[in-house]
Amino acid sequence: MGPLRLLAASCLLAMSRCKTVRYRTDEEGAPGTVIGTLADEMPVKAPGEMSFRLMRQFSNSSLVRVREEDGQLSIGEAGLDRERLCGQAPQCVLAFDVVSCWRERYRLVHVELEVRDINDNAPRFPRAQMTLEVSESAAPGTRLPLEVAVDEDVGSNSIQSFQVSLNSHFGVEAQTRADGARCADLVLLQELDRERQPSYTLELVAKDGGSPARSGTATVHVRVLDANDNSPTFARGSVTVELPEDAPPGSLLLDLDADDPDEGPNGEVVYAFGSQVPPEARRLFRLDPRSGRLTLEAAVDYERTRTYELDVRAQDRGASPRAATCTVIVRLADVNDNAPRISISALRGAGSAAGVAYVSEAAASESFVALVSASDRDSGDNGQVRCSLRGHDHFALQRAYEDSYMIVTTAALDRERIPEYNLTVVAEDLGSPPFKTVRQYTVRVSDENDNAPLFAKPLYEVAVPENNPPGAYITTVVARDPDLGHNGKVTYRLLETQVMGAPISTYVSVDPATGAIYALRTFNYEILKQLDLRIQATDGGSPQLSSSTLVKVRMVDQNDNPPVIIHPVLTNGSVEIGVSSKTSRDSLVAQIKARDADDGANAELTFAFLEEPQQDLFTINPSTGDIVLTGDLSEELGQLFKVILTVTDNGRPPLATTATVNFLVTATAPSSIQEVAKPSSWEGKALQWDIPLIVIIVLAGSCTLLLVAIITIATTCNRRKKEGFAAAPSFGKEPAPPVAIWKGHSFNTISGREAEKFSGKDSGKGDSDFNDSDSDISGDALKKDLITHMQNGLWACTAECKILGHSDRCWSPSCGRANPHPSSHPSAPLSTFCKSTSLPRDPLRRDNFYQAQLPKTVGLQSVYEKVLHRDFDRTITLLSPPRPARLPDLQEIGVPLYPAPSTRYLGPQTDTTEKV
Repeated sequence: MGPLRLLAASCLLAMSRCKTVRYRTDEEGAPGTVIGTLADEMPVKAPGEMSFRLMRQFSNSSLVRVREEDGQLSIGEAGLDRERLCGQAPQCVLAFDVVSCWRERYRLVHVELEVRDINDNAPRFPRAQMTLEVSESAAPGTRLPLEVAVDEDVGSNSIQSFQVSLNSHFGVEAQTRADGARCADLVLLQELDRERQPSYTLELVAKDGGSPARSGTATVHVRVLDANDNSPTFARGSVTVELPEDAPPGSLLLDLDADDPDEGPNGEVVYAFGSQVPPEARRLFRLDPRSGRLTLEAAVDYERTRTYELDVRAQDRGASPRAATCTVIVRLADVNDNAPRISISALRGAGSAAGVAYVSEAAASESFVALVSASDRDSGDNGQVRCSLRGHDHFALQRAYEDSYMIVTTAALDRERIPEYNLTVVAEDLGSPPFKTVRQYTVRVSDENDNAPLFAKPLYEVAVPENNPPGAYITTVVARDPDLGHNGKVTYRLLETQVMGAPISTYVSVDPATGAIYALRTFNYEILKQLDLRIQATDGGSPQLSSSTLVKVRMVDQNDNPPVIIHPVLTNGSVEIGVSSKTSRDSLVAQIKARDADDGANAELTFAFLEEPQQDLFTINPSTGDIVLTGDLSEELGQLFKVILTVTDNGRPPLATTATVNFLVTATAPSSIQEVAKPSSWEGKALQWDIPLIVIIVLAGSCTLLLVAIITIATTCNRRKKEGFAAAPSFGKEPAPPVAIWKGHSFNTISGREAEKFSGKDSGKGDSDFNDSDSDISGDALKKDLITHMQNGLWACTAECKILGHSDRCWSPSCGRANPHPSSHPSAPLSTFCKSTSLPRDPLRRDNFYQAQLPKTVGLQSVYEKVLHRDFDRTITLLSPPRPARLPDLQEIGVPLYPAPSTRYLGPQTDTTEKV
């Protein structure tokens, strides 16, 4: 469908009658010559807002062109030739219809273009040479008919006069025939004398009235015959005959009779058509040469030619034949022999198929559909035509002008309800009997985007099993649009919304062409039980129309979660339940609570013991999980009964969870028996919590506590470190005093910095002394420390050793510094140790050492505590035994023996020195 059809069919034809505009133009104008502008003839002058279209009934658009913007009429490529268009008609009018549209209102304009004749054709005779015979006894005034000259022009441009070459015997006279044609007769001016001049040659000239005038010539040969006494004579020189146009061939028109009083051949008369009878008349009429009977040879048509003029010549058969002429005028009488003709035309370009018009379903009442033209070639009442429209009351006829009508709508149209109308146009004349013409015409309703897509169901409910693979097909939504073409092409899209904080487009996708819905992820019934989608269907019209539907995707639970025992709390898959030996039979011992994340039958749980308890002491309710004592426990004090508990759901296939339940028979019921048997209401509520949420909360709390602990420890250690250095400002700045240590059998003096190398540092592995690399005598660190720095060293132990006995994991010697108080016996070698020391493993060697007054050791100290100020201030002086010592379990070290001093020196007895 073209845009013109849609536009024209949707506009109102705002008029009650047609406007007729007449123009005149000369024929043979150059193509493109402007004839006129229809916009100038319109009552509303609105250039640029009007448009003009040529109706399809004027099929030959090469003759006249119409400019759409202003309706300018111009000569087409083929040009205008009046003789070709109208022939010898005295007036040539080219009629056509143009539809103008202004502000969606149509107006029908009937244009009558008169094509005026110009003198573009010269007169011409049928033959260039004509021969005439005349008796020498012919009286002056005798007329000899000449062949009719032809000029295709009309009016003043046609033949107006005849001339004959100068002579003394013949002249020429022009006359008008009954059919309007101009002809000429050769007139005898004086008597002829065959003996003096037997023949004459004349030049005949036919001249038209154009400016400049045009002419045509022919040569006339006149032969003078010998005298014959009498000529044939007609009773009347002119006869008029009326002939009905429906007369059958062979009908007698006239019986001509010419009388010749001569005898013999001079009195025998023959009849023939004169030279001025045109070929068309010779075809239609027949003249019997012997009898003179004039009959109808072929059917005549009043609508084509209404009058025929026949020249009949009667001539005797003498040696010098004489002739007479009679004019027969045949006038045709019109009869009602033509049925009306119907022409139905839509706007030019509105439809390619003949007999079909298009109208938009959005067209209002009285919208223009097509133009109906009715005509009848008959005359009078026989040519008067009445038209009517049948078929449907949604359409009617309105008179436009003369015998033209418009088909207009009378009601609103709906293509989806009635897409096509079959109308009947009836044209009937007023003749007797009347003729009727019936024409079928189809009106097709063009589509407008007046229907939104409609879903088959306003709500779709779909069940999808959980654990589906991504890309799984869910369902298809279907929307229908009764419109056509792009107006009825439906596309689908998913309306965005949020589901659990994510766009719904991350869950499902919709095929825009088919409406098929696919899953983009795996659904979990325990997380998402239903997904609500809204699908929108949009057509391709302009403007677009749309509608939506709701799709509820319900997840179908699958048995993918085993039961979970939530009470009592299991430890490594088992639980111990204390049962009093005094518990009576049929008493509730415990209540097992379990849950299943699935739903329906998949969450229906069954409790059972895989192995029956010994002596059938306990039974469990399969539905509630209540464990009841069925036996006597009075003799079973201290006994432990072990059973395997299984919890099974009713899914297909079923899933189960097992646990070990240990029943411990006690003298009295534990304080938490009620909690074990019956969980509190708070626990019941806690069971309803979301497990992932609980895990997240626990992890977040643990991370928070860990962060706080790290910050606290780091802050405390940093503060203590600063306090230690503040208490010993000279540490690291002044050289440490020498330290006396015992090596074998004598004291040796080493620098304070060298003594610091004997510091036993905590390994940082916890409170376990055994894992400390510095205290483990079997470790490489201890061996290296002792071998490198002590060679043969002394061992010290803590106060606990006197009570618990010496341990293999006593602390190794740590760094120390000399007593800050000056000694009165500088030569006495003393050994100085920190509070963290170790003893030899050999029990015999340990007895040689005195008890040191040391504070009780409480676990390992951190590395940071080793450098605190109090570790440097505290000095412990031990008295070395006189006999040599040996390091056990270490590589053999050669240690020199020193003689024992003669006296033992315990150090000055002052308040600042701790005594051993």
